[in-house]
Amino acid sequence: MLASVRGSLRCSLALLSRVAPRPVHAVQSRSYAAEVWKKSTNSETQAAFVRTETLFKTYKPITPGIRHLKRPLNLHIWEGRPVRLLTVARRRKGGRNSQGVITVRHRGGGHRQRIRIVDFHRNEPGVHDVVRIEYDPGRSAHIALVCNREQNAEGTKKWSYILATEGMRAGDQVQSFRQGIPKGFIPGFDDVFTEGKEDSSQTSSQTLALGLLRTLTLKPGNVLPLKLIPPGTIIHNISLKTDGPGILVRSAGSYGQIISNADGDRYVHVQLQSGEVRKVLKNCCATIGRVSNGLWKNRVLGKAGRARWLGRRPSVRGVAMNANDHPHGGGRGKSKSDKHPVSIWGWGTKGTRTRKPGPKGPKNSNKMVIRERPRGVEKRGGSTS
Repeated sequence: MLASVRGSLRCSLALLSRVAPRPVHAVQSRSYAAEVWKKSTNSETQAAFVRTETLFKTYKPITPGIRHLKRPLNLHIWEGRPVRLLTVARRRKGGRNSQGVITVRHRGGGHRQRIRIVDFHRNEPGVHDVVRIEYDPGRSAHIALVCNREQNAEGTKKWSYILATEGMRAGDQVQSFRQGIPKGFIPGFDDVFTEGKEDSSQTSSQTLALGLLRTLTLKPGNVLPLKLIPPGTIIHNISLKTDGPGILVRSAGSYGQIISNADGDRYVHVQLQSGEVRKVLKNCCATIGRVSNGLWKNRVLGKAGRARWLGRRPSVRGVAMNANDHPHGGGRGKSKSDKHPVSIWGWGTKGTRTRKPGPKGPKNSNKMVIRERPRGVEKRGGSTS
């Protein structure tokens, strides 16, 4: 046995001795070529072949649930936990009112969440530094954690969440001018406005001061009164009361626009995301820029289970119900009948108007609406005639 092992060892050593050693220059040339190949990247070619897939995160379809899953690619989102002080536990009611009756259908279940307390007032003046951009389970837009530079600020005055604007990143600076422009912020600015009204006879120095003011204040994330925002500016988080929170244009990717801002008027004309044009008081405030996470509407959940994680219960077709449960229900087999499509309460669901807001509606229903949002043919870009 030992003799056979020794013989096999001698054969292997003889074979190894016959193999010629590799030249040193060959090893160096191969490693050098590999290093050059790794470092050679044609950025122009890569930029030319960029597709929309770089904007979304997709997955290898190893399961049916992730075959069509598509999420916006947001590499700048903070992956840690939120600030505990700025959150509160969410208590779900499953769409039921105080009597236990379901008033909102298709709600229930879902993952446990903590509601982020977002500052929609932005009353604290001074410079605030953006610490990070975070995900908020309670809304489609992203939120930004900001820190007040004031040394004496504590608690919620020191740290707060705000709606993140498009392009906002950690390290940016935002400021709120809701309490007014600080005295001496711009030399000569105090002479431009007198008790909130513009002076019609402005000198060249006052015009220059107004231009400098707009240059320093019209930045994404800053809060300004509507009277200081020129026409054509993109805004969001618009308030309807002078001391109230921003309640309009807060969803992901949405924005409004200043249409008219005349000197002697009491109101500013603002076009909302729906296309509606309405009047807003000049002393109301808004935030400059567009709301972040504009690709949110192009996401694909991929499976029904993710809808349940979000607290959405399944919906049942009306034709699959009984006659006493839905106007479309009943009949032998699948029957569409000659009825117009209606909801479970009998309201028209395809084009039938059940409400007339604005100037065409009841008297004094909404006097602030100048032009209603486009509907039907007007919304599709056609002519109404």
